[in-house]
Amino acid sequence: MPTDLVTVMAQSEIWRSLSTDSYSMALRRIHRVAAGIEAEFEKARCSTGSVIDPVLLATPISELSGSTQLVPAVSQLPAPPSPSITRTIGDVYDRFIADPKHQWSKRTQIAHATTRKWVVEVFGEETALIDITREGCRDFVALLREMPRSAHQRFPDMKIKEAIAAAKAKGESRLISTANLNAYVNRFGGVINWAMNEGYLDRNPLKGLKLPDPMRKRDKRNPFSTEQLRRIFNAPIYTGCRDDANGYAVPGDQRPRRARFWVPLIALFSGLRLNEICQLEVSDIRVIEDIPCFRVASGLSQTGDEKRVKTNASERIVPVHDELIRCGFLAFAGSQRLCGETNLFPELPIGHLGYRSTAMSRWFARFLENADAAAPLTCFHSFRHNFRDGLREAKVDRDVALLLGGWTTDGKGTAVADSYGSGYAPATLANALNCVRYSNLDCAHLYI
Repeated sequence: MPTDLVTVMAQSEIWRSLSTDSYSMALRRIHRVAAGIEAEFEKARCSTGSVIDPVLLATPISELSGSTQLVPAVSQLPAPPSPSITRTIGDVYDRFIADPKHQWSKRTQIAHATTRKWVVEVFGEETALIDITREGCRDFVALLREMPRSAHQRFPDMKIKEAIAAAKAKGESRLISTANLNAYVNRFGGVINWAMNEGYLDRNPLKGLKLPDPMRKRDKRNPFSTEQLRRIFNAPIYTGCRDDANGYAVPGDQRPRRARFWVPLIALFSGLRLNEICQLEVSDIRVIEDIPCFRVASGLSQTGDEKRVKTNASERIVPVHDELIRCGFLAFAGSQRLCGETNLFPELPIGHLGYRSTAMSRWFARFLENADAAAPLTCFHSFRHNFRDGLREAKVDRDVALLLGGWTTDGKGTAVADSYGSGYAPATLANALNCVRYSNLDCAHLYI
């Protein structure tokens, strides 16, 4: 501040609160506060006889002509008005869910419905949204920390506090994980942010209340050990079983090669996610520039079912690994085509959430137990960890590795949808993919 103004105003700094924790709202209010401070400066200059700008002393625009009325100090200005529209929590939540911009899967719809149920139970459906306090949000998070795991399934007709009490009465010690707790907080926070954008609220009382997750992301799933892989691919379904239905774990003379045989092998040697494999159509096995490939894509299938991928980067072309070809995968795909099948694995039903992977996921968990291959932090997704480690061991270029696995490449969830836009020819991708080897795993007994 200029020395003359410091003398007149008897202060060297001016502090003003913008009265909001919203960045966008602060940007809007700062202009008004700055104008008020400029008016104070002009008032001080006027008292010293200095040259002033009368426009800076004026208040409303309608009074600028010829008026020298002083603007009151910012601290004396009336408090910013509250949002002009006051709505209840239940009303805002319903408007948020009904917003046509939201293109949610059935699973996400159910997750939002569950979160809404808990939010309105804790805060009250008729409570005004602007009455949600920071302390109330802390109490909500504290309740979530006591929630038993899968409470919405195990206690579907109970309120949140009743479910907590029932779990405690049963001596239930399995509580909701930090990751799932934060997912509920994120969904509720999404509603709050949406309400701010709609002008129903000017701050987010949930901001910063997510809990730190004590488990590192990379520790949430482990790759299968070599011994686990041996037990998996030497189980009766791979060496001879009674059948691949209820007799998959019983040794026998049958060697059926359908979904339960192929899905784990494809995951290990191609890195595809479980649902990416289960929703494959026969037409997704195609030859591109003389290279047999999997095409992973979203959209409607030929039968009118929805095909989903996790991110934009998940849409990709992945060559068929030589090991799968030795095991007869191309012959299997060709036979499905000759039989007139549309889906590569037609025996896999669509689950209640719209995913073909639902039944396969449950079966594989039982399969691991029967094969004596179950271990903490391992599940079907562990195959992707094995595949990523295989790419590292083979020293495959990072960009190629991310493309093959469908991992996000630029931090924005975007990547090319196929091999052509990536700049890598199918032959280049195939050469990199076939460098992936599991040296201590022998699959020769599966070769055709």
